[in-house]
Amino acid sequence: MYNYYICPHRDVLCVDLKSFFASVSCILKGLDPLTTKLAVVGDTKSTGSVVLAATPPLKELGIKTGSRLFEIPSRKDIFIINPSMRIYLDYSQRISEIALQYVAPEDFHQYSVDEFFMDVTESYHLFAKSPYALAKLLKDEIYAETNIHSSVGIGDNILLSKVSLDIEAKKQPDGIAEWRYHDVPEKLWPIAPLSKFWGINTRSEKKLNERGIFTIGDLAHYTPNFLKRDFGIIGVDWHLHANGIDFSEIRNKHVVHSPSIAKSQILMKDYKFQDTYVVLLEHVDEVSHRLRLSHHLAKTISVSYGTKHGQVYRKQFTISEGTNDSDVIMHGIWQRLKKIADPFELYRTISVSLSNFIPDSTTQMTLFDDTDDIQKKENLTKTVDQLKVKYGTLSVIRAMSSTEHSTLHLRAGLIAGHKR
Repeated sequence: MYNYYICPHRDVLCVDLKSFFASVSCILKGLDPLTTKLAVVGDTKSTGSVVLAATPPLKELGIKTGSRLFEIPSRKDIFIINPSMRIYLDYSQRISEIALQYVAPEDFHQYSVDEFFMDVTESYHLFAKSPYALAKLLKDEIYAETNIHSSVGIGDNILLSKVSLDIEAKKQPDGIAEWRYHDVPEKLWPIAPLSKFWGINTRSEKKLNERGIFTIGDLAHYTPNFLKRDFGIIGVDWHLHANGIDFSEIRNKHVVHSPSIAKSQILMKDYKFQDTYVVLLEHVDEVSHRLRLSHHLAKTISVSYGTKHGQVYRKQFTISEGTNDSDVIMHGIWQRLKKIADPFELYRTISVSLSNFIPDSTTQMTLFDDTDDIQKKENLTKTVDQLKVKYGTLSVIRAMSSTEHSTLHLRAGLIAGHKR
C-alpha cells in the first residue's frame, strides 16, 4: 500500500532505563535491582499511595507501576521506600551526558526521566560498525558508569524505535531489538490489543474494536478515508503508524500550536465526591495563577474525574469571552460535574486543563458590571499572585486548604509531584 523506498530511512535509538527509580534506589542501598524486591511509592505512610516503580523480581509478584501500597505483600524480603527525585534527576542527567557523547544535541530528545531518543544516522559510524553495535556500546557504558541496566529499540524512524523497544527489546537477553520497514508485517501487525501500541489508549481501542479492528494489522488494512471520517487527522496518523510510517525527525522540534495549562493528581486515598471539592479548588487556583502570570485568558475549560473502579467522567466547556478568574472557572466546573458524576462513587484521580488562550488585554466590561467591585477583586488577586511568586505557593492559601481533605500542604516542595 505504501512505498517504503520513498519513506525516511534513519537510524533512531529509543533508550529505556530499566525500572529506573527502583534501580537507583537499590543502588543507593547497595542492593542488586535484578535480585531485590523493591518498590518506590509516593508516600510510605499512606496505604493508598501509588507504586511509582518496582524492580523485576517484585513485578513477578504482580506489583507494577500504578499498583497501590496496600497491594504489596507484607514480607521481610520486600523493601518499600519513598522516592528521591533529586537523586533520580541527577542520575538521569549523568546518563544523558553519556548519550550526548555519541550524538549531536539537536539529534537527542529526552522523552522522560528514564527514556530518550537518539538519531544516530549521521554519527554511529564514528563509534561502531552499525547502529546495533552502537546500542550495545551505549548500554555497556551506561552500566559501567551508573550500574543502571537499559534496553534499546532501533528503527527506521522514531515510531519503529519506540515500538521495537516496548514490544521486543525489553524481553531480549541483550535488551536490544531492531525493527525496519521490512519487519512491519511480521512484527508490527500482530500487535494486540491495540492499546499496547504507542498512541492508542483504551478509549480509542474500544472505538476501533467497534469497527472490527482488533490488531495493528487490521488497522493497517482498514480504509484510511473511513478512519479520517470517523476520527479526523488522528485516524490518518494511526493508519500511517500501523504501517510503520512516521515522518517526524528529532531535530525538527515540535512546536505546540494549541498550548494548555493543566494540573492532575492521583489521590492518596479514595475520596467521596463532595470531599473532592477542596482538591479541585486547589487545582483550579494553581492553573488560574499560572494563567494570570502568562497574561492570558482561557476560553476552554476541561476537567476529568476518575473513580476507583476505572470509570472516568469528563467535561469540557467554553467561556466565550475568556477568563482567568478562579471563582468563575470553579463554579463552571463544579456545576457541570454535579450533573454527570456519580455522587456515591469513590474517586482517585482529578485533572483540570485550561486552553484556547487569548491575551488578557482583550477583557471588556459591560454596562451591567460593577467596576468598583471588579477593580477591588483584580487588585486583591494581583497581590495574592505577587505574594505567591515571592514567598511560595503556601504563603497565601484559602482557609479550606487547612481542612483534612486538602492536598496542598502534602504537594508543597515536591519535585514532579514526588518527594525530593
